[in-house]
Amino acid sequence: MSGPTPCEHLALIPSEEDLAAAEVELAQSENYLARLATIMAPLKASNGYRAIIIDCPPSMGMLSMNSLAAADQLLIALQSEYMALEGLGQILRNVDRIRDAGLNTDLNLGGIIMTMYDGRTNLAKQVVEEVREHLPDKVFNTLIPRSVRLSEAPSFGKPIFAYDNNSSGAQAYRKLGAEVIARFGLAGP
Repeated sequence: MSGPTPCEHLALIPSEEDLAAAEVELAQSENYLARLATIMAPLKASNGYRAIIIDCPPSMGMLSMNSLAAADQLLIALQSEYMALEGLGQILRNVDRIRDAGLNTDLNLGGIIMTMYDGRTNLAKQVVEEVREHLPDKVFNTLIPRSVRLSEAPSFGKPIFAYDNNSSGAQAYRKLGAEVIARFGLAGP
């Protein structure tokens, strides 16, 4: 069940270890790729939230496929490294498969967030340029930097804003948040 968080206007439904077994159980159930969409339908219809974010592992297992079948927009966090480009292609092919199969014909690529960006390296710059060249209107302007503070925050069980609110990572995520709000019209009254 969702619970309040120290962050205003943020509720969270955390995962648990038993979720790992869901992959096997889902594969054996009826309508296994649309289970999450069915469960989330009343929540989405209630209009109780401006946005519902489903954080998925990078693998394309049953949980991720269910999430894609339930989502309106897909945001891809992409590391600014060469191998990530191959993963991007796989994800985009899976989005096309989900649409083509009729599981979620309304699924859109909402944007690509370039993460772990190190502006000191040519490789990071080249990866960002290549993604922007192929998907120019999809890449967010904000680049999330590779940062020790961002890496440390989870080990203390804190979001970056509670761990080091003034760090470059916190500033980048704040800027990205503003971009997401503007792109999807999520500003409140």
